[in-house]
Amino acid sequence: MRLVFSFLVTAVALLGCAATPPPSAPLPVSSITIDTALGPVKFRVEVAADDVSRDYGLMNRKYMRPNDGMLFDFQQPSQVSFWMKDTILPLDMLFVRADGTIANIKHDARPFSLLPIPAAEPVRAVIEINGGRAKALGIEAGQTVHNPIFHNAR
Repeated sequence: MRLVFSFLVTAVALLGCAATPPPSAPLPVSSITIDTALGPVKFRVEVAADDVSRDYGLMNRKYMRPNDGMLFDFQQPSQVSFWMKDTILPLDMLFVRADGTIANIKHDARPFSLLPIPAAEPVRAVIEINGGRAKALGIEAGQTVHNPIFHNAR
């Protein structure tokens, strides 16, 4: 009986470690502009708008250009939480309300961490950029992100 229990525990643990497969096609690309106290900042972002692409996110990426990132679009306000499992790069996570304003920011999320990183409230989207960029560019909670999903594109 102890052997059966050990086998079941091992099987469940291995299932939990199964690799998330990457999306089968390249993600669409969009641009965002964030209004900061230092002026507007533009990013080129891949758009993860379905379950597969949102689950995979930026896992296993070894490099991202300074003004690149990923926009996770949940289509409607949702209470979301992220983690850094299989994510090599430190990231800043911008949690964005449906009106395009930044609700909260997680600065320098630690690579490979399994700790949850939650939104402070329901958000329409999360934007991941290279760790340290938000502080360097003056990006703060309350500022506005412009993109068609927020109906405020420039």
